[in-house]
Amino acid sequence: MPCSDSLTGKAIRADRDALFADTSLHGKSFCRAYSNRADAWLTTLLGSERDVALVAVGGYGRAELAPGSDLDVVLLHKGRPRSDSDVRALAERIWYPLWDAGLKLGHGVRTVKEALALAATDLDTATSFLDVRLIAGDSSLSDDLARRAEAQWQSRSDRWLALVGAAVAERHERAGEVAFLLEPDLKEGRGGLRDVHAQHWAEAARRILLEGDEATLASAYETLLGVRVALHRRTGKASDRLLLQEQDGIAADLGYADADALMAEVAAAARTIAWTSDETWDRILSSVKGPRGRTAPADRHVGPGIVIRDGVVELTAEAEPLSDPTLVLRAGAAAAEAGLRISRAAIDRLAVEAAPLGDPWPEEARLAFVRLLGAGAAAIPVIETLDQRGLMTRTLPEWEAVRNRPQRNAYHRFTVDRHLCETAAEAARLTSRVRRPDLLLVGAFLHDIGKGHPGDHSEAGVNLVDKIGPRIGFLPDDISILKTLVRHHLLLAETATRRDLADEATISAVVAAVGNQTTLELLAALTEADSLATGPAAWGSWKAGLIAELVERTAPVLAGQRARTAPEPPPDGTVELIARAKLAEALVLDGEGPLVTVVAPDRPGLFWRVAGTLALHGLDVVSARAWSSADGFAIERFRVQSVFGRTPDWSLVESDLNRVLAGRLSLEARLADRARDYASSPRPPSAAPARLEVSVDNDASDSATVIEVRAPDRIGTLYRITKALAELELDVRLAKVTSLGHEVVDAFYVVDHSGGKVTDEDHLREIQRGIAVHLA
Repeated sequence: MPCSDSLTGKAIRADRDALFADTSLHGKSFCRAYSNRADAWLTTLLGSERDVALVAVGGYGRAELAPGSDLDVVLLHKGRPRSDSDVRALAERIWYPLWDAGLKLGHGVRTVKEALALAATDLDTATSFLDVRLIAGDSSLSDDLARRAEAQWQSRSDRWLALVGAAVAERHERAGEVAFLLEPDLKEGRGGLRDVHAQHWAEAARRILLEGDEATLASAYETLLGVRVALHRRTGKASDRLLLQEQDGIAADLGYADADALMAEVAAAARTIAWTSDETWDRILSSVKGPRGRTAPADRHVGPGIVIRDGVVELTAEAEPLSDPTLVLRAGAAAAEAGLRISRAAIDRLAVEAAPLGDPWPEEARLAFVRLLGAGAAAIPVIETLDQRGLMTRTLPEWEAVRNRPQRNAYHRFTVDRHLCETAAEAARLTSRVRRPDLLLVGAFLHDIGKGHPGDHSEAGVNLVDKIGPRIGFLPDDISILKTLVRHHLLLAETATRRDLADEATISAVVAAVGNQTTLELLAALTEADSLATGPAAWGSWKAGLIAELVERTAPVLAGQRARTAPEPPPDGTVELIARAKLAEALVLDGEGPLVTVVAPDRPGLFWRVAGTLALHGLDVVSARAWSSADGFAIERFRVQSVFGRTPDWSLVESDLNRVLAGRLSLEARLADRARDYASSPRPPSAAPARLEVSVDNDASDSATVIEVRAPDRIGTLYRITKALAELELDVRLAKVTSLGHEVVDAFYVVDHSGGKVTDEDHLREIQRGIAVHLA
């Protein structure tokens, strides 16, 4: 290394770039190498100065420099007789080459007394001084600061820990969950690196971590640190958000099979950190805020071998996990029903001593399992505790395949296992609607269990439930219902949003799949629970109304009555709108909330022109239906939602529609302009690219051909599909559009020029080809 006078920013930058190019270094080894290199630069820059010390603090103090990390350094000095200007000159001699090298430097120049004074009032400074490490110079200064900063922290621990706990909660709320977000913040998110730092600060105040916590945290921390280093190196940026577009490359850099494997490891590490953090802060804040000098409440026995003591669920001295296979689930149910944790001593004992459940389970175990799920949201942290100690896979071996399994699209909020927990929690709120709450809860918990296996996840799930059901102890008829729930958990949602509910064939298909009223009401509740647990885009009043209508139409048929399949009539007010259109000799539009009715002289291509104009005004169509009047007018009603979140000016929409019909406005050009703007704006990310699929079904309806299109969600998709249909002389009688975040699934009921189904095979192939070309 050159002497201090010749160590330039250019030399430092070259040295750093050589280090960053060394692909043999990953994670902690990279951080240590970078920290050592930075130590060498600073040691050289300080030279042989006396009565001063350069100390690293915070992450640099821990020797954890990632490529984008700041170098947090304090130049300590003894004050007089050295002048302030002399110290400032020394500091600038050290800092400037680092700045010239493009390094981000967090720096300070202080006496030990000044440093401690700042740490007495500033939380960030106080925590950074818990990781003081001498780089070069007078070790007595660094030792003095480290010793006194720790003592000062400990002397004010109640105040500091309350502040850190509040900061942890605020950060979690702001940054979200590392384990479940599609693009997690590896540092600031719940279960991220900062949570380990916070527990380290708490441990410096008082002995708080339990046996095994440090090793467990260290392993999980190293996983996230390795990903963070790879992210910084690959992007050349200091951002800690693991963007979707970087996940495949980072997986390759770190030797994972694919991005799913990477994100599963990230989720596993983050969940371990989050669980340990929750446990730690629960104990800390209870001790900080808890009552002093009060008599502890008496033990409350909640079952053989289980007691609530000091706000947690404990095992009694008489409990016998080795001989009581029901104890794990009974303890879990007791904790969830009371909204409490299972104590660490109890869960660790169960992890070591719990007896196998056997096959089949004892009846008491099945009842306890249902009680646990029936506790709703309170069951989720309890199941997480069981999972962290390996008790979930021992209870349900099939859990292993879905554990931490990512669902890498914007439609789903959670990994598969957490989604199952969330669905069961949502189902617990709906148990009063069904005759078999136990089947609803267990069906909700198992509905996606097949996602850890090849092929269609519903069919894979049915095969698994065929084994799980008898093992849990359900009777054959109940197992049959559970299998139906798993096989058809998407049936009501897909039918309601993609099929004509007034078509007898639609209702007949649902009746054949469901079989009985009990299963129908269970499926309705499961559909709502599944949708709510999936994410905000998966449930709303419109979808709820469609499913309610589907159930209402299906239930009488299951009871032996005829299907109520009268065609939906044109909307109220149509006669008046036709009169207005005749008088104006132009298209008339009536917008009311999310519904817009268009009346115009019937002409080929009216539907696609309306769809394109609505898209031009930022209106996404979610459903549409068309009628024809006896006097030659087309009536088209659209249900729309604004991408801008506001009601449009319907007079402007009507004006543009008439300009389109008159050939005075180019939809293609205008939509192309909007598409360019859309392409440059943020969109929901997804791991899998949206695929284009066009399928034709002549059995789904008695009166029309059903064309289903799965395609990327782009500006004007509906316009392009319906334009392709119009070119092939097809009339759209009904359209339903479902958005899945990055893609849409659209269903169209179409008839040919004679008003019948499309049956010619060449025509059907041409429909598929035409739609594909228009969407290319």
